[in-house]
Amino acid sequence: MSNRILVIEDEPTLSRLLSYNLTQEGYDTTVVEHGSEGLQTALQDKFDLIILDIMLPGMNGFEILNRLHQNGVRTPVIILTARNAEEEVVQGLKHGADDYITKPFGVAELLARVSAVLRRTQNEAPKPNLSSEKVIQAGELSIYPEKYEVSVKGQPISLRPKEFEVLLYLVQRPGMVISRDDLMNVVWGFDYIGGQRTVDVHVSSLRKKLELEQQSVRIESIRGVGYKLVMPKKLVSPNG
Repeated sequence: MSNRILVIEDEPTLSRLLSYNLTQEGYDTTVVEHGSEGLQTALQDKFDLIILDIMLPGMNGFEILNRLHQNGVRTPVIILTARNAEEEVVQGLKHGADDYITKPFGVAELLARVSAVLRRTQNEAPKPNLSSEKVIQAGELSIYPEKYEVSVKGQPISLRPKEFEVLLYLVQRPGMVISRDDLMNVVWGFDYIGGQRTVDVHVSSLRKKLELEQQSVRIESIRGVGYKLVMPKKLVSPNG
């Protein structure tokens, strides 16, 4: 069965280009040109991937990402941004996008990124120790690998899936310096096309959320290398 892709793009020439090339590649493609209609389509039907423009009539891409997250939709999303619009890229990743393409782009790049995201999200090998324990205690944090949930003293912390995976990987290696490349390979996959900026954005967002909710666990930046997770000694323990 063909992978189903939802394209939310209001520029007619670009939406036709996307639809034509994705269909030619064998994908079952649906195109919606209005933001709020695109959101409703994403909520009402099941897709394997969403390609989402940021600037849309009715509702922008950031609002759509937020609403998808609020409704528990975990369909992977590739955002379309303008060239040199780094702020759009950063905001899109913070809002939960899986990857991005800057306009104008070539057909080969588009198809490569679509293929990589689908392969990564559908055929991803189980990560070591992700579900071997029902709960992991790290300082004030209670981490539930099977449910992708984190709480502090019973109060949930809202993390996006990639933020959760970054936290889980770091918390299983307290005090160890983890390079950006390692995080990218483990969390996003070896075939991820995006750069290390994606890792930095997710770690920065995760760090702010942790610092806002508790003080016992923190993420330190190691200049030129990566990150490490620091917590009080003897406060890391898995409980069945």
